[in-house]
Amino acid sequence: MAKKSSKKTDSKKIEDLDVNRVDYEGNPMTTNQGLKVNDTNNSLKSGERGATLLEDFLLREKITHFDHERIPERIVHARGSGAHGVFKLTNPIPEYSKAGIFNDTERSTSVFVRFSTVAGSKGSPDLARDVRGFATKFYTEEGTWDLVGNNMPIFFIQDAMKFPDLIHSVKPEPNKEIPQAASAHDTFYDFVSHTTETLHNHIWVMSDRAIPRSYRMMEGFGIHTFRLINDKNESHFVKFHWKPKLGVHSVTWDEAVKINGADADFHRRDLWDAIDAGEYPVWELGIQVVPEKDEHKFDFDLLDPTKLIPEEMVPVQVIGEMTLNRNPDNFFAETEQVAFLPGHIVPGIDFTNDPLLQGRLFSYRDTQLSRLGTPNFHQIPINKPVTKVYNNERDGHMQMDIPKGRGAYFPNSLMGGCPHLSKMAEGGFTHHEERIDAKKIRGRSESFSDHFSQPALFYRSLSDWEKEHVASAYSFELGKCNQAHVKERMLWVIQKINADLAKTVANNLGMSIPKQIDQPINQAIGADADVAKHQPGDAKNYLDKAPMLSQANTKFDSIATRQIAALVADGFDMAALKKIKTALEDEGAMVKLIAPHGGTVKCDQDKAHDVDAAISTTESVLFDAIYVAGGDKAVDTMKANSKYKKFINEAFKHCKAIAADGAGETLIDQTFVADHKDDAAVFINGSAKDFRDAIAQHRNWERRKVAMEVPA
Repeated sequence: MAKKSSKKTDSKKIEDLDVNRVDYEGNPMTTNQGLKVNDTNNSLKSGERGATLLEDFLLREKITHFDHERIPERIVHARGSGAHGVFKLTNPIPEYSKAGIFNDTERSTSVFVRFSTVAGSKGSPDLARDVRGFATKFYTEEGTWDLVGNNMPIFFIQDAMKFPDLIHSVKPEPNKEIPQAASAHDTFYDFVSHTTETLHNHIWVMSDRAIPRSYRMMEGFGIHTFRLINDKNESHFVKFHWKPKLGVHSVTWDEAVKINGADADFHRRDLWDAIDAGEYPVWELGIQVVPEKDEHKFDFDLLDPTKLIPEEMVPVQVIGEMTLNRNPDNFFAETEQVAFLPGHIVPGIDFTNDPLLQGRLFSYRDTQLSRLGTPNFHQIPINKPVTKVYNNERDGHMQMDIPKGRGAYFPNSLMGGCPHLSKMAEGGFTHHEERIDAKKIRGRSESFSDHFSQPALFYRSLSDWEKEHVASAYSFELGKCNQAHVKERMLWVIQKINADLAKTVANNLGMSIPKQIDQPINQAIGADADVAKHQPGDAKNYLDKAPMLSQANTKFDSIATRQIAALVADGFDMAALKKIKTALEDEGAMVKLIAPHGGTVKCDQDKAHDVDAAISTTESVLFDAIYVAGGDKAVDTMKANSKYKKFINEAFKHCKAIAADGAGETLIDQTFVADHKDDAAVFINGSAKDFRDAIAQHRNWERRKVAMEVPA
């Protein structure tokens, strides 16, 4: 009897749970109140290119719920690393902006920068294929300015209404919670193949830009088109750029996979160690300025965040320099609690009607309220402005200020009318006046419908080795998808970007490119929209190539902070190593001794030297170049350890510079490199200068075909 009763109870529990199970198939979309929805892709605007309206309850419900999905970890950009620094203006721009930070060359403006991955959790590895966040907090004398951007100049979507959909698609699939920090799965590509506005940012993610060598070697972009306002109240459109002094460099996908296993904190450690060693990373701040009268002169819409302005069309003007020179004292208190808001601006900077930016102005504050748990998050030391704060906002959870006086309202007489208002001439912020004469509409401009031209331009602008990496990335990612129709749709849209690229990917997948797809290509419109009106046409060629989009055209003049593995054992040739080590370290490179064991290793002069890593505890992928020290005894020891040969083979496979002196050549002769000693980046008893120059080139990509033959 007891058993029978238990069965009834279990059955009842299952029935109770079934009440809360929701089957979405065949049912219309509704709000959380059951209201049927006919457009969940576009925010409510004052005209197709107008500002987003506060009354948009659908946008606020959707984004508010998304912002509060996770606590306390960030939903996106959870995995991050930060540093303090300083910004110095070098070229004032009073003709464009009245902002003090853009006009006072005597200032040193403190900054805090947080770099991050987007899709992974806080515990995910650093080398995921992903967009990298690049957020900068300027503690200016007029207030805090947050430039919240990424290492890619465009974003996946055009309207903030689509952000929850984008992130839901790329996050681990909710039924099985895999994969972590990876876009190579069906839900993401199902979304991308139906939302072709994503294709420009997506092809950047398929490029080497998504697996940077270091945070210190990647660009940063404000993404959106902002406004600069001068003291005559004249407006210019502007895009912000961070350009690293070390150039823009990446690792290969094969390296990234191995680095994640060897050192999941590779980027975090790299940034910390460089600053700790006094090798401070430096970026130039540049701007692209477009007069208001030229807003519509381009073949793309300046308000579309999925579009960039090629530097060949509007050059970047360098106006200042940022140096990161201090590591945080406490990761949680600073890097984890820092709160960036695109809505933090100062006089001389203003917004445009970019619909993604308009939504972020709401979303970021809402997210910080949830994550940090209080409207007083600006009082946390890392978020506190350097200017004094005076207003009538009071109380709230974790209030840390002690406001004096009996009044907290305006206007008042009991407090002497204070805090009082500031006139524009006294530094008071005033929004740029913009005429609005439009119908209230949930939609977007037809000028946002070109989804293929800029991805095609990006691909055309890449070098051959970069194109090969893009094709490999698409092949890997789509190869991880299980649904044939998702892969077919992706092949169809890729061939709209470039037919040769699509053909290569299709061959790698063992599939054919479909001649047509069943559904309309542009699904980023509402149920009642004119589908034909918003269909993206074929790619337009308004610029054959934009060379600045290729990493092949970055800076190759520095070896500062490059990690060089010196393979040694007892009895190594100290004179030859010292010559190489001194030459490289004089230019800021870091030479590490890799020995058969930890502790110390003795050179041929019987002197002990500290070992940086035992060969068994480190990997070739963690270094930028390999040097094999000479010395018969040392080389005999290294020959007996297969890991040394693996180091050399792997460095060759990844197209890195390799050097050897004296007997070190005999170790080289036992590796794949033996038959390729004429390679431009292989040096046997060569000069330190030649080795240095090869390291500065980052990789010898001419080697890549031969490198594919290196055994795993």
